Amino acid sequence: MAVLNKIRQRSLILILVIALALFSFVIGDLFKNSDALTGGAQDVVATINGKDINRTEFQQKVKNYQDRSGGRQTSTQSMNAIYNQELRKIVLQSEFDALELSVEKDEMRDLLKTSFSSYPEFQDENGTFDVNRLNAFIANLRDLKGDTAPLGNFLVNYDSWTNNEQTIAANAVQQTYYNMIKAGVGTTIAEAEDDYLGDAKTVDIRYVQVPYTSIADSLIEVSKSDIKAYIKDHAEKFKADATREVVYVEFKEVASKADEDKIKTDLLALKSDRTEYNESSKNADIISGFDTATDIAEFVNSNSDIKYDNTFWRAAQLPAVAKDTLIKLSVGDYYGPYKEGEYFNLSKIIAIKQMPDSVKVRHILIPFAGGQRADASITKTQEEAKETADSILTQIKGGKRFMDLLELSSDKVSNEKDGEIEFAYNAGMAPEFKTFAFDNKRGDIDVVGTSFGYHVIEILEQKSFSKTVQIATIADKIEPSDQTLSDVFNKMSKFEISAKDSDFNELAKERKLTVKPMTFKELDENIPGLGSQREVVRWAFNEDTDVGEFKNFPVSNFGFIVAKVVEKKEEGLMSVEDASITALPEIRKEKKAKMIRGKITATTINDIAKNQGQSTRTAAAVTLKNTTLSGAGVEPKVVGAAFGLAEGATSKLIDGEKGVYVIEVTKISEATKLENYTAIMNRLSTERRNAVQNKVYQALEKAADIEDNRAKTVY
Repeated sequence: MAVLNKIRQRSLILILVIALALFSFVIGDLFKNSDALTGGAQDVVATINGKDINRTEFQQKVKNYQDRSGGRQTSTQSMNAIYNQELRKIVLQSEFDALELSVEKDEMRDLLKTSFSSYPEFQDENGTFDVNRLNAFIANLRDLKGDTAPLGNFLVNYDSWTNNEQTIAANAVQQTYYNMIKAGVGTTIAEAEDDYLGDAKTVDIRYVQVPYTSIADSLIEVSKSDIKAYIKDHAEKFKADATREVVYVEFKEVASKADEDKIKTDLLALKSDRTEYNESSKNADIISGFDTATDIAEFVNSNSDIKYDNTFWRAAQLPAVAKDTLIKLSVGDYYGPYKEGEYFNLSKIIAIKQMPDSVKVRHILIPFAGGQRADASITKTQEEAKETADSILTQIKGGKRFMDLLELSSDKVSNEKDGEIEFAYNAGMAPEFKTFAFDNKRGDIDVVGTSFGYHVIEILEQKSFSKTVQIATIADKIEPSDQTLSDVFNKMSKFEISAKDSDFNELAKERKLTVKPMTFKELDENIPGLGSQREVVRWAFNEDTDVGEFKNFPVSNFGFIVAKVVEKKEEGLMSVEDASITALPEIRKEKKAKMIRGKITATTINDIAKNQGQSTRTAAAVTLKNTTLSGAGVEPKVVGAAFGLAEGATSKLIDGEKGVYVIEVTKISEATKLENYTAIMNRLSTERRNAVQNKVYQALEKAADIEDNRAKTVY
């Protein structure tokens, strides 16, 4: 009791100590990330040309986008899509503002007239657009204070109307901007002539090639300094994004052999009746098993992870792992438990019958509006189509000839064959149509509904009967037990604890775990085989995560991984090691070219070929637009040099793609000049204007001042 009194006396002090500790923790964390105090970068997804993208608004747009996509886009894909939309809008708006482009009131009225002139709500009694009716509609929306009014097939309120106006205006400004640029894009006569000559003027050449392959790679020494120099001289080619290299091991939550054995045992136990105590009656009830159950569908649906299907199956349709056995069983026989995919199955033969493999039917199709392949002329509703089909069936049963009613059918293809269709069971037919044709008897006739409409079907013939079986299958999904899940978690935890004092790779090897590598950029999300694992990427790029650190991550429907950061590369130029794959062949080529040049002293093609052990070759009708050199491949420098020489002239040494060349122009075929280049000018101008829109935006985006915080704020 004395101890309790002392605790009570000191409770206020304890509360104050705890409060101060919590306060210092929060304040410390705030100072660690000053943005939390200022409401800074954490609330800004990106800043583009000085304009912020607010995180809350951005996330709402992402949510709306995902809702519209029906879940077909991941959160990261949706974020990227919205970011690109916002980026484009801001970059273009910055340019529009600089040029003072806008839509004035009169122009806006014209735009609205263009957009809505076909709406009856805005037309007078003569069907002419009436601006006064438009103004009255907008004023009415404003007075409704958020309530909606009908417009065509839509309901709109004042906010949705103004949003639509803003979209129309933005599109108009954008079109004006691009039209202004396109107006300044064209082609000169000289450019048109050059384009024409690129195809029409040809040269014939003789050449000798000393291939780079004539010098072995082993004779070329390439140092780190050579690669560094090459990277510096070709910096644009070797730009690299920030990356993180991570290795990880997997701990999969999969059923153990003991789990699988129990599932099989439980399935077999379902065959027999069992006694179950009834709390209400205070008696022991006998619960029927698979052996004695009278309502098979109810029994299967109560005990199986897959619902009962009363279909009669042909051998080819049965599960591959069991078809040879199942098709040979008798009624009442069992097979299993057997494994199929992620289930263990216990199957029982319920019935056997001979069924046709092919049928011939004739039908009359009555389609309805909105049905599959229904054209615009179809106006019947589903109910009306069904009523028509029922009427036709009544007439046929009353003695009217099927053939006399074929003109009512919309299936023109089968109508040409008296409405007859012959098909095998594996043909791609509407399932309801197929079921009626195969499950009933010759001579049966009825109305059958499909996605195409309502069919009056008569079975004319059934052929090639074969054995089919009706099977009741209890399927139990193979899942790990609670004990297995606990074992996996413990195994993962022990690995993580041991990794603190051990080599990650050696520890994995010792425990028979495979170490898998992965490299990703800051905005990546997918890990091969594991799907979207954004948390792993965020952790690896966190400023506080150092090389050598590791952490476990739960993976949905999989288990866990323990990941370790092994390398951090920041944005900039590639390392020598990474760049060497691309740089080495090019550096070797340069060094080989220099060595080959040093060995060539002759000046004529014949002498060079003789001294270098090569043969002379020819290429006829070479054009500037086709840089493929006959016998050598694509050689733009060589082809370009040919058009800079006079007929009979010999070039200097040319470092090409495949070797060092010397060429001699043997013939120049000048093109006949055209009297008029207007057609070529128009074609080139159209091509350039069509391409300018994307190129202009790419240039604006490249020049924009962009601070992208996505990885720190919403990813």
